[in-house]
Amino acid sequence: MQVVTEDRLALFAEMESKYEQKDTAYFVSLLDHPDYVVRTRVACILVDFGGEDKVPYIAKVLKNDENELVRHEAAFALGQMSYSSAIPPLVDATLHDPSMFVRHEAAIALGVVGSKDARKALEQALNDPELPVVESAVVALSNIEFMEKLSKNEQFAKLTGG
Repeated sequence: MQVVTEDRLALFAEMESKYEQKDTAYFVSLLDHPDYVVRTRVACILVDFGGEDKVPYIAKVLKNDENELVRHEAAFALGQMSYSSAIPPLVDATLHDPSMFVRHEAAIALGVVGSKDARKALEQALNDPELPVVESAVVALSNIEFMEKLSKNEQFAKLTGG
């Protein structure tokens, strides 16, 4: 079921108020909303709130959401959060998500997190049948190597990671 635009706009107004209150529980409850636009926005909002406690909620979206755009946004969000606890769900998505679009973003996100713990999965992604996934794995592996060997500025390294 798709929510009509007027309903979506009314909900966005309510969301803005809840955002100002930093109402995490409210936004977590919206991760199951029928409107994929709402779910996509909620993933970004939870990242903005910060905190590693948000990782399991966004990881669940990455694993289970029916919409590949929402899963893609969840992968991006986990990369932006840069917590090592995001690595297992990103590895799973990189290697197993049915959407090339999601596998590509999950690989890039692993590079942004920048942990050598992701190296094995990214090396496996070099064999993905889709060229954008392979290229994303190359970018991610390059960034991990750069972060390990040369980088003195973690923020710069994360910006170059994808």
